[in-house]
Amino acid sequence: MKRLILMTVAMLACALLGACSGVNHKDVGPTNIEMAQKELAEAALLDVGIETFDAGMDGVETDEKEGIFPDIRKSEARYIPVHLKNTMQRTGYWGAVRVIPSPTEATDVLVTGKILRSDGETLELAIDAHDATGRHWFSHVYEASMEAGEYKTHRRGEQDPFQDLYNTIANDLAKHKASLTSDQLADIRQVSELRFAAWLAPEVFSSYLVKDEDGIWQVKSLPAVDDPMMQRVLRIREREYMLIDTLTSQYDVFYANMWDPYASWRKSRSEEMAALREVESDALWRKIGGGALIAGAIALDILGGGNNTASLRNVMLVGGAVAIKSGVDLGGQAEIHEDAIRELGVSFDSEVKPLVVEVEGQTVELTGSAQTQYAQWRRILKSIYFTETGFGEPKLDLEKPAVSQPGTPAVPKPVSVY
Repeated sequence: MKRLILMTVAMLACALLGACSGVNHKDVGPTNIEMAQKELAEAALLDVGIETFDAGMDGVETDEKEGIFPDIRKSEARYIPVHLKNTMQRTGYWGAVRVIPSPTEATDVLVTGKILRSDGETLELAIDAHDATGRHWFSHVYEASMEAGEYKTHRRGEQDPFQDLYNTIANDLAKHKASLTSDQLADIRQVSELRFAAWLAPEVFSSYLVKDEDGIWQVKSLPAVDDPMMQRVLRIREREYMLIDTLTSQYDVFYANMWDPYASWRKSRSEEMAALREVESDALWRKIGGGALIAGAIALDILGGGNNTASLRNVMLVGGAVAIKSGVDLGGQAEIHEDAIRELGVSFDSEVKPLVVEVEGQTVELTGSAQTQYAQWRRILKSIYFTETGFGEPKLDLEKPAVSQPGTPAVPKPVSVY
């Protein structure tokens, strides 16, 4: 109730002061997923990229009591997008839904998120959605809470304990998509293609698009239907999708491996926090009661009295001391609970495996994080296009070692895509 009151006050303050910048706060309740009633035509589908989430740890110190576990958050930033992807894929409203390590022009809709709170009892996410034209769909903060006793058996990979929150996000995305006309859907798909082409070879394709004063991309002209250069672009974009699908499959493996320990951690932490609050409350009241007894004994001593009063005073003093000691002992139990919670904050090893790709008859190994591998791969794509057309960036020399530019991080060896 206290949390609900605080949330209501915050929302009223935002409304009065205009400080929320259009962000809509949603306190999520039981929500069923909305499914497409029939199979949609391909022209009515949009491809979605869900970028790995911001763990919400910038400038935040570790505080297990407040539910801030850096290692857990890092893993959740990968787990949550995968589960959202799985939820959206089941609805039938979308084309390909992929988890991506970095933004890309190769997707029709981009969903980004930030973890504001995740402690087993409360999940709070900030979600933003844009389409390829640059139009902003929405910015919502979703929050759902769960008590320890509400955890039940959930279907692995399908039904998360906070499934209502995922359903609400998926429903909001589907609702916005349903508000678009067929022409708008076609425009999004067309702009997505041309933006990827302009990224690949700006000197050839940038003139086909123009950005208006509101930052919205609009089609200025179109290449011919049988334009050979555009056909090459589309083939290279398919290679982009293949690499993203490979990375997505690695996120899927990580997600599957994380499911059981993560489910146990959230349930255990929720139980530990409930027990901790009960112990802290009990300890506080025992200390207060003990203090009251001692204060009463001191008052009797000041007022004076006979032997009966002296005996009562001694009993109150002893009883008060025992009550306070009992409260201190319970406080020690609370520390034990905190230690148990701290031990639950295990680190999940989430480093993706190296990828081996073949480029122009040579084998290239991509290593490092998913973001690093993806950045390397996009440089290779530009090299492929240059090789085929002579436009764009010069061909990458696969024999030369990596050379870092000033102010940019070095790409870890044995990557040799330069």
